[in-house]
Amino acid sequence: MIHRPRKRFGQHFLVDDGVIEAIVAAVDPRPGEAIVEIGPGLGAITRLLLQRCGALTVIELDRELASRLRAIPGLEVVQDDVLRVDFGRLAAGRGAAKLRIVGNLPYNISTPILFHLLDAAGQIADQHVMLQREVALRMTAAPGGRDYGRLSVMLQWRYAIEPVLDVAAEAFDPPPKVESAVVRMTPLPAVPGVDAATLGEVVRVAFSQRRKLLRHTLGRWLEERGAAGSFDTQRRAEEVPVEEYLRLAATL
Repeated sequence: MIHRPRKRFGQHFLVDDGVIEAIVAAVDPRPGEAIVEIGPGLGAITRLLLQRCGALTVIELDRELASRLRAIPGLEVVQDDVLRVDFGRLAAGRGAAKLRIVGNLPYNISTPILFHLLDAAGQIADQHVMLQREVALRMTAAPGGRDYGRLSVMLQWRYAIEPVLDVAAEAFDPPPKVESAVVRMTPLPAVPGVDAATLGEVVRVAFSQRRKLLRHTLGRWLEERGAAGSFDTQRRAEEVPVEEYLRLAATL
């Protein structure tokens, strides 16, 4: 039976064999590893992963696709919205093994998925995800550039992020209207003294009006908390390195 891609699920199925092989080669899966694939779709990457590792877990929201995937030996199928999946609990069920995440993320919710995974970074060995190239550029951006923003800071404090592969729209069926990219994300140790919620609020306020100097946004926010003078606010949010945001969050 032919499956028609569903717009509400943001379905764009990877069909380029060369790209599929390059992604799996970058992941380099081994037997016994706790591999979880997000959004397996028609199973293009899934089948090649299975050849290398023998068994894996897939998370698929589409009921029809989940039913098809259950017919493939070696797959544990979780039919659910990935934003509702408890990855910490999923990791606990795998014993001492940390999760290895692989996924062609739905582009309309790729950022929420990345933030959802952030909560389980301590139980994850690495993530190889494909998303809109524009988002990948923001994830890896350095301070001072126009792509550096809230997403850059909130991911870089917990991951080493590196580009793996650019993917043209023609590699998908149907082709998306954007170019794509695969990135590798390797969790870093949590920074002592930094509360994720506090950091998130600091960064949210800092980038709330990114064209203005921080004294108009973060400076006023710090004054309200009696922390004025502890941070240079005579610059814009995109000029501040991740490490400085971390130090400020630690003092708060």
